[in-house]
Amino acid sequence: MKRSLLGAAALAIVANATAVSAALAPAPVAKTIPVTDTYFGTTIVDPYRWMETTPQSPDFLAFMKANNDRTRAALDALPGRAKLAARIGELADTAISSSGVVRHHGTYFYERTPVGANSPKLFVRESATGAERALVDPDAMSGPRQAISYFVPSNDGKRVAVGLAAGGSENATISVIDVASGKTLESGVDRADFGVTAWSDDNATFYYLKRQAIVAGEAPTAKYFNVKTYAHTVGAPVANDVAVFGAGVNPAVNVPPTSFAAFQVSPLSPYLGGILINGVARFVTVYTAPKASISNPATIPWKLAIRPEDKVSDAQIHGDRIYALTAKDAPRFKVISYRIGEDISRATDVIAAGSRVIDSLAAAGDALYVRSREDGLGRITRISYTDGKATEIALPVQGTISGFSAEDDRPGFVARLESWTTSPLWYEYDGKSATVADTKLDARSSVDFGSIVAEEVKVPARDGTLVPLSIVHRKDLKKNGQNPTLLYAYGSYGISTEPGFSAGRLAFLERGGIYAYAHVRGGGEYGEEWHLAGKDKNKVNTFRDFIDCAMWLEKQGYTSPSKLGARGGSAGGITMGMSIDEAPELFAAVLDEVPVSDELRIETTANGPANVPEFGSVKTQAGFDNLYAASAYHHIAKGTKYPAVMLTTGINDPRVDPWQAGKMAAALSTATTSGKPILLRVDYDGGHGGIGSSKAQGVATAADEFSFLLWQFGDPAFQLP
Repeated sequence: MKRSLLGAAALAIVANATAVSAALAPAPVAKTIPVTDTYFGTTIVDPYRWMETTPQSPDFLAFMKANNDRTRAALDALPGRAKLAARIGELADTAISSSGVVRHHGTYFYERTPVGANSPKLFVRESATGAERALVDPDAMSGPRQAISYFVPSNDGKRVAVGLAAGGSENATISVIDVASGKTLESGVDRADFGVTAWSDDNATFYYLKRQAIVAGEAPTAKYFNVKTYAHTVGAPVANDVAVFGAGVNPAVNVPPTSFAAFQVSPLSPYLGGILINGVARFVTVYTAPKASISNPATIPWKLAIRPEDKVSDAQIHGDRIYALTAKDAPRFKVISYRIGEDISRATDVIAAGSRVIDSLAAAGDALYVRSREDGLGRITRISYTDGKATEIALPVQGTISGFSAEDDRPGFVARLESWTTSPLWYEYDGKSATVADTKLDARSSVDFGSIVAEEVKVPARDGTLVPLSIVHRKDLKKNGQNPTLLYAYGSYGISTEPGFSAGRLAFLERGGIYAYAHVRGGGEYGEEWHLAGKDKNKVNTFRDFIDCAMWLEKQGYTSPSKLGARGGSAGGITMGMSIDEAPELFAAVLDEVPVSDELRIETTANGPANVPEFGSVKTQAGFDNLYAASAYHHIAKGTKYPAVMLTTGINDPRVDPWQAGKMAAALSTATTSGKPILLRVDYDGGHGGIGSSKAQGVATAADEFSFLLWQFGDPAFQLP
């Protein structure tokens, strides 16, 4: 008889002799096979290296399943969880918001999850007030659950290329939909994880970024090497697709294997654009060439227009000019402009460096629109192409610009505006009348946030730096130290945590909870200077800022160690893990989501090489020192009274391998002496956090996490029987 997966791995798991409570099963214990590495004289012993096998081994899968079964049994037994899940689902249905809105010749394309649906659908309207039609409905598809990764309409708006990926894998396959009929014209363009970059002038061909096929025996790191742009003609065999930009395509362009090579073409410009995205590095390399040379990719006379040292994070072409967003001599960024063919050194300032943080550009038919932030609030500035005059656009919402796009042959823009307490709506700016109006694509949430307030304070870090902290809570808050509190942080890649609306968050707030957001160094709240202040040797600032914010909340009477929870994910897992290691006594419970826990080994994973620009490499002394200082897994100390921790992962995660959470859970379980639970939650139909997840998955995750926190905070409605 064939042995089951669990049977084959029975020796990998033994019962932990100490149960946390009568109703909580003993924690699974992973086998240990110590592996020793020496980095620049420092010896590291890794007892759980065996978990890193690719593909995932039966022993690893058995360990993960045993943990998830235990977690599921505990969470499902919490008396208040089912009611809380129902409340979160109810609240979610009150704020149905579109995402990724593209206005295209007066037609609107957008994604939305309607009431009763489980997945976002792709809709189209011939005008903002026109009838809504669904073009792509993943819920109606047979086979594994699909999610829309991206969509790009053709220049004439008659077709749309849609990327679909299964189970949170982000491994997208492209389908082409006829907009008028809604029929699928073709599907099957695979390994297209990173999207369609443009359509040809005649709308017959689209250009897309494609991963190379993995050869048997290759290391996992080969997965994202040499990502090139290919051309696919609708109706032609995929085997006929040819590379038009990337490694080995054209001798005029040297493309490192870790760079993603994107190709841009527009019917409104006589130039081609070639963009090298250098892993997760913020700054790109840009080439330009005459469009007339497009027929033979191998001989396109590419000319270098922007180098990484020019520190450009965004560039737009209008006519014969390049508009670029640069951090060179401008730590909060500035906007420059110069003619194609000129050297960037001849550029002039369009918007000079100042106190505002400039985030992105959108080139419309009438003007350049610039999105920025001042005191954390979104701003949009109009720059005239003719005289360079800058005009501030008055926005109807003081908060975040969470969506922003323009058409290069039409005036104005569309923008999604929201705040901590204002649900998102899409607005349209009319370039002719200079007015902003609600598109009516969505309706304001029916949830009453009138009893909720958002405080914005600045907390002194231990080195004197003032760290912004947003505190969302009920107006009747009493600073008695007894408020259930969740403190969130991210702090990597220069990504900012901006004011955002969540109806589901009210399920926690209405129970007297506080939701706080620490804008720690490593993010982009104050531009590139804030990013660099939490990067490389400064990475310790990221998690120490978080710890200092936690201490401040407790000192000010908002909460106390028995009522304080922490939450972060992905690169934010570095912050969670190191906060657990450095200050375990500050927290009652920690949500460590799809975490980066072992920094020394992330470089060996498929997504590792692309992340070297942000985190460094163990191949250098400085890189190892920086990574080791922020590698939570390696600083777990036996005999420590750790807080309760729930780690989460998606089994299909293409960004942070599930073994990162697995190793952290195994190490914490054997090290802690607090008697508090270490849980590991596995989504077997999920990927990286909520990417590609359904509504049901999102509600279940939120219910599990809030229930776990309330359990550990001592809420009577959430105690195990």
